Amino acid sequence: MSTLNAHIPEGPIAEKWTKHKAKIPLVSPANKRQIDVIVVGTGLAGSSAAASLAELGYNVKAFCFQDSPRRAHSIAAQGGINAAKNYQNDGDSTFRLFYDTIKGGDYRSREANVHRLAEVSANIIDQCVAQGVPFARDYGGQLDNRSFGGVQVSRTFYAKGQTGQQLLLGAYSALSRQIAKGRVKMYARHEMVELVVVNGKARGIIARDLVSGELERHSAHAVLLCTGGYGNVFYLSTNAMGSNVTAAWKAHRKGAFMANPCFTQIHPTCIPVSGHFQSKLTLMSESLRNDGRIWVPKKKEDAEAIRAGKLQPVQLAEEDRDYYLERRYPAFGNLVPRDVASRAAKERCDAGHGVNKTGEAVYLDFASAIERYGKEAAHVQGLHQPSPEKIRELGEAIVESKYGNLFQMYEKITAQNPYKTPMMIYPAVHYTMGGIWVDYNLMTTVPGLFALGEANFSDHGANRLGASALMQGLADGYFVAPYTVGTYLADDIRTGKISTELPEFEEAEKAARERMEKFLTNPGTTPVEVFHRELGKIMWDQCGMARNEAGLKQAIADIRALRERFYKEVKVPGAMNEMNPELDKAGRVADFLELGELMCLDALSREESCGGHFREEYQSEEGEAVRRDDEFAYVAAWEFAEQDPGKAKLHKEALVFENVKLITRSYK
Repeated sequence: MSTLNAHIPEGPIAEKWTKHKAKIPLVSPANKRQIDVIVVGTGLAGSSAAASLAELGYNVKAFCFQDSPRRAHSIAAQGGINAAKNYQNDGDSTFRLFYDTIKGGDYRSREANVHRLAEVSANIIDQCVAQGVPFARDYGGQLDNRSFGGVQVSRTFYAKGQTGQQLLLGAYSALSRQIAKGRVKMYARHEMVELVVVNGKARGIIARDLVSGELERHSAHAVLLCTGGYGNVFYLSTNAMGSNVTAAWKAHRKGAFMANPCFTQIHPTCIPVSGHFQSKLTLMSESLRNDGRIWVPKKKEDAEAIRAGKLQPVQLAEEDRDYYLERRYPAFGNLVPRDVASRAAKERCDAGHGVNKTGEAVYLDFASAIERYGKEAAHVQGLHQPSPEKIRELGEAIVESKYGNLFQMYEKITAQNPYKTPMMIYPAVHYTMGGIWVDYNLMTTVPGLFALGEANFSDHGANRLGASALMQGLADGYFVAPYTVGTYLADDIRTGKISTELPEFEEAEKAARERMEKFLTNPGTTPVEVFHRELGKIMWDQCGMARNEAGLKQAIADIRALRERFYKEVKVPGAMNEMNPELDKAGRVADFLELGELMCLDALSREESCGGHFREEYQSEEGEAVRRDDEFAYVAAWEFAEQDPGKAKLHKEALVFENVKLITRSYK
């Protein structure tokens, strides 16, 4: 085991990034034209990085497995993006955003990276406004804000319930401009299947053309992984079905450490599972917790009657409802962080108070908000004695203006009108705080290989605050990587073009080809999907919202057995040199089967509860997480070893808190 060097600049935290930028080596404009950069992934982090690097003059190749960068999963983000602009004059600041993020992550993130994120957050909003992103505005035309979980200020900028889509369109427009100029060569429907390392440095990738099936060699002086998270290891998640860990895992196998892989986020406001053959889950934005109140029946018999269809939620009197988040956490109420809200929902449902047929759902109720907004609107209109019907009409119109597309989506999926009856929600896998280990410059343990956005671990600790994912992706792509990647590339100005005929490219392509041929010739009879679903159940049951030693050990054994069965029994039809989604899926599931074991190993080794990592052995009498800072205030970075995820080697980066005091989180 070794101690990792994060290369954090010296000096006061508020000056680190400014001084670092002032001292780093630069690449002249003429030399930038001689340098190639590969960007894998074209979500917010990837599109913004590719556009920014190309704007600076680098030759950029961008890859995505979708048919267009516009279809990256960033488009699915709904509620908003955080920034410390203090437009509401409610006490927000760069330091408060920094503090909230450290605290929200349960003190398991790196101070220097988080403060930088808070610093550049304001620039992101200016950048996006300049790109034409239609953020919501108040009656005076100023940008509007709302609150998200884990904070007591309004710092979340939003575009109704389509914030991710609008931000991605902005980044995509910047990317498209560079594509049109010839500075970015776009490779859609291409998937990275191997990282190429030459003399210890990342020098390219092997990509598969998902239409023709051909393997292609691509060289570069640096490779940026902007490939999102690995939540689909659970099979059912809010991620797009194509989201995967393959690019990151191939980098891990070539020397990039995986950091804190057990830190996964369970989102509290998702549409509950409806059936065994469901392939994904649907997110209801955290922004809904601004106005929606979460509750379950106080009495088990009422919950049982609701589950049996004998009682409707609107029939339940106010005094018979348990607004359990408001009861347990009065200071933050329904806006506690996601990990806290998710565990609280699980506790109520486990106690028999769940409200759907499976008993795994709670209510998100907008009746109070509709009435409050309706009365305000009536007053503004001079209606001094409005009828209850008029109040409801006016209130529903305001709620529709803020959340209309989300309500429409909910009704389309569930066939229930959320204006008239409370939504049913339940926690689901949403985001991964773990990822590839990076230093302050966003470089991995493989020189020349960078990881941006959700693909890295750096900013969110053990739990991400809502509306911070979009912030990190754009911060990394627009305002961090253009500086730090250039710092590394300053030593490559005399390197020249990197040949794809090098033996390392030949070996990487051969490895990818042999792996695919093995799948295609395997004499099995079981579809890939079966193994993925089984893996997801193991992960959710034993490494989901709650973990324990016995369950994690059993999960590791079960995953190893499942992986052995997978390679013996999987059936992959078709051929390699053609469009073959089943072959693509087989490779992704093979990587998930290795990642799943590492996640359980990481969770087993971390004998504490923090954020999204909740070990049942480490909780207070009130059921709250108990950290063990004396032993576990570190980043767990795992090195792949002996071609076996179970034999991964642990390296530690000590977390030093000089600006925030280590205390037990409280939202009460």
